[in-house]
Amino acid sequence: MNSRINKQVEVRELGLIDYQTAWDEQERLFADIVNRKLQNRSVEAHAQQLTPNYLLFCEHPHVYTLGTSGHQDNLLVNEEKLAGELGASFFKIRRGGDITYHGPGQLVGYPILDLDNFFTDIHKYMRLLEESIILTLADYGLSAGRIDGLTGVWLDYDGGDNPRKICAMGVKASRWVTMHGFALNVTTNLSYFGHIVPCGISDKAVTSLASELGHEVALKDVANRVQTHLATLFDMKLVEATARQSESLPVV
Repeated sequence: MNSRINKQVEVRELGLIDYQTAWDEQERLFADIVNRKLQNRSVEAHAQQLTPNYLLFCEHPHVYTLGTSGHQDNLLVNEEKLAGELGASFFKIRRGGDITYHGPGQLVGYPILDLDNFFTDIHKYMRLLEESIILTLADYGLSAGRIDGLTGVWLDYDGGDNPRKICAMGVKASRWVTMHGFALNVTTNLSYFGHIVPCGISDKAVTSLASELGHEVALKDVANRVQTHLATLFDMKLVEATARQSESLPVV
């Protein structure tokens, strides 16, 4: 473990970006942090390097992703319809959770954090990610929360007649370094969820911020609110990426 703590988190706004490109960037940053942690083990404490932290925000073109605990039967269309009529891609990925959808109008957040800089507790990490979304939705006048046994953030969550998921979550962690994250439906085309069993849950609905409010909300405004709550909950110091870093990846 690095004895030097770094609570600075670099925020990168990636825009609308191909899922594979974003995945590759996550993998690269994740590997760099892990490698630095391994290198720190072989040097004296005073010579150890700080480990960086990142928070990536983006949107993706239509894509379905299946986590390691998921079942492909929860994808309800064949490959021909997937690529043709829906114009969507499909990936099996190394994160928790089942199948979910990403697309335009959805705020996707990928925190790539060395939890040794914050706390080493995955359960706490997941609950604070959820809390950042719950607080963001409260900013828009919506009461959201958790449902026991189900990851993510829900409306009408406390024994209501119509529980509906507004934010899905799935993470991977190794050596206390995280990747993947959350997907908050802001102005998402919810019809795309009709082609899957979202997160393997067949008896509950999916919703979006725009659907609940009755009007659209700017994705950037929502991202700013999520950032603010994450910074408070994790005691982060957020810094913006340089222009060169922000423009280093191709956008769609």
